[in-house]
Amino acid sequence: MIPSQEDIRAQVMQALREDIGSGDLTAALVPADKPAKASMVAREAAVLCGIAWADEVFHQLDPGVRLQWQVADGDQLAPGQVLCDLEGDARSLLTGERTALNFLQTLSGTATRAARYVEAIEGTGARILDTRKTIPGLRLAQKYAVTCGGASNHRIGLFDAILIKENHIAAAGSIQGALQAARSIAGVEIEIEVESLEQLSQALQAGAARVLLDNFSLDRLEAAVRLNAGRARLEASGGVNLDSVRKIAETGVDDISVGDLTKDLQAVDLSMRFA
Repeated sequence: MIPSQEDIRAQVMQALREDIGSGDLTAALVPADKPAKASMVAREAAVLCGIAWADEVFHQLDPGVRLQWQVADGDQLAPGQVLCDLEGDARSLLTGERTALNFLQTLSGTATRAARYVEAIEGTGARILDTRKTIPGLRLAQKYAVTCGGASNHRIGLFDAILIKENHIAAAGSIQGALQAARSIAGVEIEIEVESLEQLSQALQAGAARVLLDNFSLDRLEAAVRLNAGRARLEASGGVNLDSVRKIAETGVDDISVGDLTKDLQAVDLSMRFA
């Protein structure tokens, strides 16, 4: 999922508005029209994401600022590596520095965490999926960052796929009833969450194509894979972390959804240095 330029423009506009307000008081101490050069540098190993947002920050502030990127989104970064050289009005560079870095650090943090999960399950055949547990206002940006790290997107929101959870089942009266109601909505993917092997059996009998196994132990995941026998795509969810994800993948499930990718991320340490 790649956000549109319109989405990026709106996100950057809001970020600049909350940072600059009525004006950058500190940058005003620098003489007007003073030219400057700077470089963005990685201070730790990471996966880069967020170039379009950084570009948009300086484009909105001052179209005269020139950015020359030496890397691309999805690239592995090494400590000390130069990401981008900037040249333009010193005030513009100073004013845009924090907002541009905020986007780059946050989205690179998401991409880097996704890459670690993908690496942890390498060779198992399972996929790492993101969730809707994203920073408000940055969902599309974070979901794009997840793909830069090599993981995959789950549904974007409540509008593009159906995930039937326990409260939906209770309201519909049964697993079969919930699935039948969902099938009346044409053209969307349907997944149903189950909390036991008995519920999995009911879902399979009702023709479920995707099933989310909620907080299953490793033993129950293995039993679910055997019971399923390839009939539906199985997704494990709940309590997943970097220590547990490999063992979960080795049970034979198809997908593992990880809220940790987008809600517990650590921003990547990047800096902008003036020449």
